[in-house]
Parts: sequence; structure tokens; C-alpha cells
Amino acid sequence: MKQIAVITAGLSEPSSSRMLADQLAADARRHLEAAGEQVQVEVFELRDFAVDIANNFVAGFPSPRLNAVIDTVLTADGVIAVSPIFSASYSGLFKSFFDVVDNKALVGKPVALGATGGSARHSLALEYALRPLFQYLRSAVAPTSVYAGPADWGNGDETVDGLADRTDRAGSEFAALILNQGPVQRPAAAEERSFEELLAQSTS
Repeated sequence: MKQIAVITAGLSEPSSSRMLADQLAADARRHLEAAGEQVQVEVFELRDFAVDIANNFVAGFPSPRLNAVIDTVLTADGVIAVSPIFSASYSGLFKSFFDVVDNKALVGKPVALGATGGSARHSLALEYALRPLFQYLRSAVAPTSVYAGPADWGNGDETVDGLADRTDRAGSEFAALILNQGPVQRPAAAEERSFEELLAQSTS
């Protein structure tokens, strides 16, 4: 069983970031299933955890519900991460979530990147903001990242390099990274440390 964690930072409902994340997950699932794998996908919309993420910065440790999201990300075979683009970069909520994840926990983790925005000009943020973030975290990032703007939705886009082609290519590359990696090892679990240890770390 291959497990995929999907992190999306869209703020509206419905969210174009969630729509793009769902398409990437569907394409990755299809390629993995074609390779004979069973696939489980879990989707987390960060707007539902915004207060928990903020409280993590104050308290120094995650709430149980946020810890469950982090744990799923850490133990997943791969992560799909999609953010809306604001001021030529990922959203503050998106960055804040990955700030509370151990910066060594995603080393070698297959990651597929996506972004959405109101203008095609924002597509550069994938290569100048999102990809450098995950390169810093030393993740194994799929070569193709996908940007979706207003023109990509609702137009039956089946042209060369259209949205469907891009998500299929990214899903294929992401699936290949998952299939080529070794067994996922669970990092040192937060629940194995006492509350006192976590509190001491936050005040050190």
C-alpha cells in the first residue's frame, strides 16, 4: 500500500488549489495503480488547521489534530503540496505549516508541487519559491511542477501542454519517485517524548 499525503493551502471553498491537488493525486494514483500498487490518499486543507498552526508557534508543540497531520506527512510515501500564490510566493499559511514540520523529516521524500493564481505571471513562483523551499528540505521533487491559472479551468483543456497534460506528466514523475524509493522509515515519533521534554525544547 502506497500512501500519499496531500497538503493544500487554498483559502476559499471551493478552492482552485484543492482542485489542482485532487487532479495531481488522481493522476499519481492512476500511474501507481497501473504499476500494480494499491494507493491511499489523505487530503488536508490547511485553512482547517490555521489556528493549530499559529498555536504551535506559541506553545512550541503541535495540538493532537495538527500532530496527526504532521505524522501523516512524515510517514507517507509521497507528498503533494499545492499553494495559492500571493505576491509572487507561496501563502503564509503554506510556509507556516512546513515551518512546524521537522526540517530533516522530508529528506528524500518524493514531492509533487502545484500552485494556483490569478495570473500566468505567478507561474514563476513554482521555480523561484516553492521548489527552492523543498530543495532546502532536501526532498525528492518531481521535475514537472504544475501551475493553474484562470484560463486552465472549465475550458476542456486537452491541448499539448494543457493542464491535463501537465498534471499527468507530474503525476507520472511523482509515481516513479515513489516506486523507486526504499521503504519509508518512520522518524523519531513525537509521541515517544514526554510533554515535559517538548516544553523544555520550546523554551531552550
